[in-house]
Amino acid sequence: MSEFTHRPVLLEECIQGLQIRPEGIYVDGTLGRAGHSREIARRLTTGRLIAIDRDQAALDAAPERFGALLERVTLVHSNFSDLPHVLDELGIPAVDGILLDLGVSSPQLDDASRGFSYMQDAPLDMRMDQSQSLTAGEVVNCYSQEELRDIISRYGEERYASRVAAGICKAREAGEIHTTLELVEIIRSALPAQALREKQHPAKRTFQALRIAVNDELAAVAHTMDAAIDRLNPGGRLCVISFHSLEDRIVKTAMAAAARGCTCPPEFPVCVCGNKPRVELTPRKPILPSAAEIGENPRARSAKLRICQHC
Repeated sequence: MSEFTHRPVLLEECIQGLQIRPEGIYVDGTLGRAGHSREIARRLTTGRLIAIDRDQAALDAAPERFGALLERVTLVHSNFSDLPHVLDELGIPAVDGILLDLGVSSPQLDDASRGFSYMQDAPLDMRMDQSQSLTAGEVVNCYSQEELRDIISRYGEERYASRVAAGICKAREAGEIHTTLELVEIIRSALPAQALREKQHPAKRTFQALRIAVNDELAAVAHTMDAAIDRLNPGGRLCVISFHSLEDRIVKTAMAAAARGCTCPPEFPVCVCGNKPRVELTPRKPILPSAAEIGENPRARSAKLRICQHC
């Protein structure tokens, strides 16, 4: 039963932020373990929750996790970046709230066979949607040294990206790299001594970079932000939880642009573009997990929740 007592990150803050109405229509674009989704569904009467996930395993587990609440839920196998298409297929022009939890779900991290963890041995997979073809193994074994360096530097913000990329390419000369722990040892060997003395695991940044590249995560977030705002009813709210600076920067920039409205240069005496604010930031700064929540769930440490409301 432990997986059903799992507490999703910033749960109360998300529920408060969505301002759920019992008759409203809501979207959870990242179903995962259904922790947030269950709490949304509990607050509905005649309303409906559209629960989306690109991982079929999350959808397969949903009936047990929702129980009797499932009658208020529509499950959809898709990427949240396809939100407009999903809503169009369901005949829903706009919704009253959207939640996006951008972190890797706990089942994906805890299931060693998925290859997300640098602490357990597994095939180099890292696909959130296991029906897609690109895997971490293909990236590691087939991408050029320059491509690997660019991915590890840009998505992992690893300052030793050049050394790691070179180490990977040198190692694969002796044969294909098959597993996560093989890759961990290659990364460890490529890093200088001072990097190995850092508090965080030496492979953390590279694994993050590979996961983002395999799943095209940042492009999905950027593509979704405007689309999500466009599909909100007046007064509807968008809540987005991010877990690293690259995601948060995209979310922050998109919300700020939608809240700004006017795009005229500052030196213009009057607005000539005619653009009006589409959202209000509520609040203006991100909401962070409490010390108590971090103590209970260390994975919440880097989480940031940003909320905006459609004007």
